[in-house]
Formats: sequence, C-alpha cells, structure tokens
Amino acid sequence: MQRTVIPELLDEDAGTPQEIEDSLADLRTINRYFGGVHTMKALLLNVARSRKLRKLSWLDVGGGRGDLAALTGQSLRRQGIELQPVMLDRKPLHMMRNGAASDAKNDHYPSVGGDALALPLRENSFDVVGSCLFLHHLEPQQVVQFMNEGLRVARHAVLINDLVRHPLHVALGYAGYAIFRSRITRHDSVASIRRAYTPDEIQDMLRKTNAFKVEMATYFPFRMGVIAWKQPSTT
Repeated sequence: MQRTVIPELLDEDAGTPQEIEDSLADLRTINRYFGGVHTMKALLLNVARSRKLRKLSWLDVGGGRGDLAALTGQSLRRQGIELQPVMLDRKPLHMMRNGAASDAKNDHYPSVGGDALALPLRENSFDVVGSCLFLHHLEPQQVVQFMNEGLRVARHAVLINDLVRHPLHVALGYAGYAIFRSRITRHDSVASIRRAYTPDEIQDMLRKTNAFKVEMATYFPFRMGVIAWKQPSTT
C-alpha cells in the first residue's frame, strides 16, 4: 500500500470551534481505547526501568492539552513512576480548551510553543522527547531532522508512538465513522493512516539519525512504538 500525503484538517484548524473541540475529544477516545496510552506507557516504562529512573521528565511534542500525558501518567503512577510532562505544540489553540487556558486536571501541564524541527530548548533538557500521532505528519527528511533534534534535547531517548500504514487499518478508519463526533476526525482518521509509515520505512529513516540504538515493537491495533536511544554520556 503506497503512502499518500493528504492534508489533515485539524492541522490547520479547518473547522468551527465546536468541530475542532469535538475532533480533539475524538483523539482522546482514540488514544484511550485504541493503543495510544498503552503504547506510550510501554515506551516510557522501558526507559524508566532501563535507566533506573523513578521520575521521568518528558517533552511531549504535539501533545496538545496533555490528555495523553494525563492518562499515561495515571497508569505509570501505579508502577511507581512519576511522569513530569511538558507540552510542545506549534498551534496554541491545541493547548487550550474552548479558546482559553484550562485548569482541568488533565491539562495543567507546562507548555511551550515551538517548531518540532528546531526545538527551542537546550541540550539534555529532558529525560525523553516523545510524540504520539505526530511523526506521520513529517516527510522522511523531516523525520530525520526531528529525531536528531529530539536526541539533542533528550538525555536518554526519543520515543515514537504512531500509526502503522496497512489496508486493514484503512478499513478500521472508515468503520470509526460511526463513533466519531466530528467531520474533521472522519476525514483525518483515514488521511492519517494513508500518510503513516510502515515499521520498515521508519527503520530505514532512523539509520540516518544520530541514534545509538533503536528498539521497535508493534501494538494492537496497528500501532508502532519506537525507542531511539541516545549515546550514553561518558562524563
């Protein structure tokens, strides 16, 4: 199945405020029940256990309001891991609720506006840099650039949590029309799957980065989780 780049409506906030709000609610549902939280928890837990960390600072690129971070943090607390997320997004509206900063429990995290390809942060600022449903928005050269930027800012690893492109996944995307609240999601769900990469394609791109070692796994349904480890410091 050939990768096809179809512009996604939510990227450009191409809808009414209510349609955008409903689409972000759809994303929360997708991440909660269809692999987003499970995959991110597995990746973060791997890093925490491998590096013997009880607290884990995480720059969540494209993390919006922090819904995924909140759900993942709740799950990790049961494993004795304290998650300390900071949101980064180029769209300020994605980090706000109903057009204003929210004090809701799941989106009180610190946030910063910025470009994922030129992260406005110093080297080794966070334990990990990670993203969920973000990487497929990038073209291959941009993937390499983003990963290298993440490796610069991270102390330990860059994490990828994204879709796997597959014909059956496209069919599932169309099936989701019955439960999605927003027409934006109905368009973007299938567009995202067609735009996503396969694990082999991601492996090929990561060979061109500064990653010291790469670990990859797939998760139900049609999710990939990647840990691109940073060269351990010798100082």
